[in-house]
Parts: sequence; structure tokens; C-alpha cells
Amino acid sequence: MAYLLVFVTLMHLITLAMLLIATMEKSWWEWDGMENSDLWYNCRLDNFTGTWLCASSKESEWLQAVQVLMVLSVVFSAVSFLVFLGQLFTMSKGGLFYFTGLCQVFSGLTAFSAALIYTLHNNEILQDSRELTSGHFGYCFILAWVCVPLLLCSGIIYIHLRKKE
Repeated sequence: MAYLLVFVTLMHLITLAMLLIATMEKSWWEWDGMENSDLWYNCRLDNFTGTWLCASSKESEWLQAVQVLMVLSVVFSAVSFLVFLGQLFTMSKGGLFYFTGLCQVFSGLTAFSAALIYTLHNNEILQDSRELTSGHFGYCFILAWVCVPLLLCSGIIYIHLRKKE
């Protein structure tokens, strides 16, 4: 049982870190390593100075939906972890981690919705950027998709997990 508890805790922390990276890093869409776009900024590498020049992304309803859903996913996962720690020390023997599991499942569903919206509507989100056919999805986008099954699995594990002494 102790191994399962350690595994679930580590999986939760890893997915939370992956969600934070996917939400805050600058690589949801890339063009040849010289230009990229994320949920917040469009950035271009200046060859002369070797620095990234970033400007705020053009606001669209789809981009705002992805931003809100990714932030909600991080919040749900963080709340889930804090509630789990609280329940771990205060819950009576034999109790189930229902609230923790539900928060984690909601986190997975919001991350799924955000990644799906970005997948289906990247043309509208990146409308004023360079030609999309010369670019590809970046690693933050992939991290968001990888988080979805991990969050859903850990949520289901939390729902079935019982506290033992």
C-alpha cells in the first residue's frame, strides 16, 4: 500500500509539473526553430542579438478558451494535491479520496478540452502568424496531450484508494 501511495503522489506531482510547463512555456506551435507561438506570446529569434523578441498573441475566443481551460486544469490539479495531503493526515481509516479524485478527473477533462480546441482551431488561433503549413505542433502541446491520460488515470486511482493505517 505504501508503494501505491508513493506512486500516486509522484504521478500527481509529475503531471502537475507537466501541466505548468505546458501552460507557461513558449512552444505550442513552432516554425523552423526561429519562431514559435504559445498561449500567451508569439516569439521570434533575432539572429543579430541572439535573443527572443516576443509580442502578445492576438486575442481570439478560441485562444481565450484554451488559456482558461489550461489554467483551470493547473488549478484543479493543485487543489487536488493540497486536498489529498490534507485528507492523508486528517481522514479516518478506511476513508476514500473522492474529492481528490474528482478534482484530478476535472483537471484531466479541462486539459483534454484545451488541447482538443487548440488542435481543431489552430488556424483561427494563429490567424495573423506565418503560414501554418511550414510549422508544426510544439512540445508544450504534446505535453498537454500526455497529461490527459495521466490525470484521468490518477483521478480514477484516487477514487478507489482507501486510507489504511
